[in-house]
Formats: sequence, structure tokens, C-alpha cells
Amino acid sequence: MHTSNPPGFVLQRRYLAALGSLLAGLSVALAAYAMHAAAPGLQPRLVQAAVFAFAHGLALTALAPLAQRPTCLLALAMLLVGAFLFSGSLLAAALLGLTPVLAPFGGGLLITGWLLHAYDRLRG
Repeated sequence: MHTSNPPGFVLQRRYLAALGSLLAGLSVALAAYAMHAAAPGLQPRLVQAAVFAFAHGLALTALAPLAQRPTCLLALAMLLVGAFLFSGSLLAAALLGLTPVLAPFGGGLLITGWLLHAYDRLRG
């Protein structure tokens, strides 16, 4: 395990953690909108987007400060982008009537990010 990281590495960890917290906070607002203001037919998709955004925002907030290697930072960046693409695509589908074409790509990034994170953790 590395005991010191270059300043840029530390800054990247801080940004990932801060963005995770922002994602989690926005997801609470999205869930509130889904339950109190959205049309009933839109609620399931909006709630699903909120749940995925919250879970991955919380994970980023907790895991980013612990990252020790670039592999872990890459995995966490994949989680961030995947959560935005997945949840954002569901949000755009619900609110704008668009096809959620980016959701599968976002989901793939989430899966790959978690697998890469597991690989990194197994390394030490």
C-alpha cells in the first residue's frame, strides 16, 4: 500500500468524493420530485434513477478517500460517469420522452467499474 500520493492524485480523490456527495444530494431531490411532483406514470423510472444515483454517489463519497492506486481512481471515475449516464438517461426518458439509449452504456460502465474496483482491492 502506498503511504504517500502525489498532490494531483489527492486532488482527484477529493473531486471524486465531492462529486459523489453532489450526486447523492441531487438524487434525494430527484426522489422527492418523483414522489411529490411527477406524474404517476413517470415515478418508477425517476425513482430508479434516484436509487442508482444515490447508491453510487454514496459509494464514491466513501471509497474515493481510500483510493491508493490509479486503477482504483479509474474504477471510481467509471462509477461516476456510469451513474450519470444511467440515471441521466432514465431522467431524460421520463421528463423529455427520449429513448434511454445511454442507460445500457452507463450500466456497462457501472458493472465494469465495480469489477475493476474489486480487482484493485484484491491487489492490496
